[in-house]
Amino acid sequence: MSSGRSWAAWVAGRRSKYLVLLAWLVVLVGAASLAGKLSAAEKNDASAWLPGRAESTQVLDALSRFQSPDVVDAVVVYEHRPALSSSQRAGIARAAAALSREPRVDGKVAGPYWSMDGQAAEITVPVGLPGNDWSVAGTIVSHLESVAHVDGVSVHVTGPAGSAAASSDAFKGIDGTLLYSAVAVVVAILLATYRSPVLWVLPVLSAGVALATAEALVYLLARYAGLVVNAMSAGILIVLVFGAATDYALLLVARYREELRRHEDRHAAMQVALHRAGPAILASAGTVAIGLLCLLAAETNSTRGLGPVAAVGIAAGFLAMVTLLPALLVTAGRWVFWPFRPVLGSADPTANGLWARAGVRMSRHPRRVWAGTALALVVMAVGAVNLNANGLTDKQSYVGTPDAVVGEAVLARHFAAGAGQPVLVIADAAKLQQVRSALASTSGIASVAPPMVKGGSALLQGTLAPPPDSPAAFSVVAAVRSSVHAVAGAHARVGGLTATNLDVRSAAQHDRNVVIPVVLVVVLAILALLLRALLAPLLLVATVVLSFGAALGVSALVFRWVFGFAGADPALPLFVFIFLVALGIDYNIFLMTRVQEESRALGTRMGSLVGLATTGGVITSAGLVLAGTFAVLGTLPLTTFTEIGFAVAFGVLLDTMVVRSVLVTALNLDLGGRIWWPSRLSALSGAAPPVPERVSGTGRPFPASRKLATDAGARGGEDRRRP
Repeated sequence: MSSGRSWAAWVAGRRSKYLVLLAWLVVLVGAASLAGKLSAAEKNDASAWLPGRAESTQVLDALSRFQSPDVVDAVVVYEHRPALSSSQRAGIARAAAALSREPRVDGKVAGPYWSMDGQAAEITVPVGLPGNDWSVAGTIVSHLESVAHVDGVSVHVTGPAGSAAASSDAFKGIDGTLLYSAVAVVVAILLATYRSPVLWVLPVLSAGVALATAEALVYLLARYAGLVVNAMSAGILIVLVFGAATDYALLLVARYREELRRHEDRHAAMQVALHRAGPAILASAGTVAIGLLCLLAAETNSTRGLGPVAAVGIAAGFLAMVTLLPALLVTAGRWVFWPFRPVLGSADPTANGLWARAGVRMSRHPRRVWAGTALALVVMAVGAVNLNANGLTDKQSYVGTPDAVVGEAVLARHFAAGAGQPVLVIADAAKLQQVRSALASTSGIASVAPPMVKGGSALLQGTLAPPPDSPAAFSVVAAVRSSVHAVAGAHARVGGLTATNLDVRSAAQHDRNVVIPVVLVVVLAILALLLRALLAPLLLVATVVLSFGAALGVSALVFRWVFGFAGADPALPLFVFIFLVALGIDYNIFLMTRVQEESRALGTRMGSLVGLATTGGVITSAGLVLAGTFAVLGTLPLTTFTEIGFAVAFGVLLDTMVVRSVLVTALNLDLGGRIWWPSRLSALSGAAPPVPERVSGTGRPFPASRKLATDAGARGGEDRRRP
């Protein structure tokens, strides 16, 4: 306790505050240049997104024996109806020759191959992507399309290179888009919350410094510690830092403004605010960071890498908001709250605010409130049965229709549907004939290309009859694996796009089954230690799970009937769970630590009302900030990001406005001191205590409406201190 006081005194000291500001200035100067290098450290090749031990990943690694890992195939497809003329065919042949002379081409151009109906042609072009950097794929593919142009014939580029170009275009400018959108949302909500044209600048400035610091640290971890960072985790980092850091700022500023009404010296007010709110912010940030680190138990590389990236962001946001922001606030002085400056001795507006009145109403029939709320959430959760989280086809993955998807549809109309994305089999050369026979005889394999043999290994490519991202294709890959493993055992591995998607689905199921229970256990343990109780943590975790289920249920219905999405990414439930549970614990901690603090002096039922009145507005504002920042993920033309953004945004709003403020408060009011079982606080029960004019030791005035709450508490029994 004394160390906390001395720390608060140092951060908000009359002279030491300038040392804090100087230290952060030095950090910012060092972090700015490193943060700018983060995009260069991203790994957006296929292996960065795949399960590390999956069979398809092993095939991807083994492909380097047969071709450069920097080479991907661009499938150029032509279409003309009713049929290609002889002059158009000659033009396509000339285009194939021109493509073979392109400096980016690394290998032999195959084709043109003509469709049986005479309406289409296909050319496969091996393209070099330096360092397998997909960010340049869009430029390269656009150039190939211009070289491949033939008058009067539609041309599209698909295949692995086309897919990389579509992804590159979708993620282009993601950092700037998310950053500016997140800043705009935060500024708008802070302006509405503080009603000050100046105050919002300090939290936003602090959040910006936190983001630069986090990006610099993540870059160093990626550069020197092997941390996998991709475009998804880098984008979520921006949203998470601004959302979580602003939440911490809201809690601190609310407590600081509260203390400014009781202390003439702003430095003393900030020291008390830090001492009171600091432990809750620390507990919140620590719980979120540890919960996110549970993602290290995931198999999928992209999911596992997200854990440390997000945890670093939370840590940076916490440090900035409990050191930099307090120093800025006390340096600026009271005027920064203009035109609603908190004056010494002025009334606390939360005392008779919306949540104070809501608490009084709930106190009359708390059991009806929590039972009805819980039932409504259960009904909402039923919608989760409509969630089809079995993966998205290429067409379904984008909000819009990239050229690669159009080309894929053209291939499916005129060639074997999987012509652009073959099944790849790598086996020992000694087993080549048996493996080739097993592959060719599998139902759903339209043809097998001549094998390539190098260094004792053989590569076979089988063309799928069904579309490569369809359930039928998954069944074919499973059958191929069964067949080749039967003749070659561990000496053969099956990969390719379809196999990769199949492995991703399997890994996502494993990750859900492993990570979710681990997170729940970790969160429960931290809450038990923080609150020194068992019943309260169990109930809080149950409300979080119920909130998650309700959010997922409503989101599933919205995805299907409003957005028209055909399905969801297999990792969506896990991501939504992690963000809602880990971040939802924030609001549990903000509310319950304040309730516990007030309960020691007033009893649990009265403490619950005071806790709700003082934190309800802050939690609502924090929920709006976090929901708004996650909602900006919907600005990206990717289905998965849109789904994550909506589900988390809706879940956060549901959690802050209903679950945390209504359900949990009603449970507190109904159970009273029993909520703290088995701590000593749970034993302090009896008749309702008298309502003092001021809270002992704090000088806080009571609102007049609290008399109603006391009467309600007296009817059901109330907690009080033992004499």
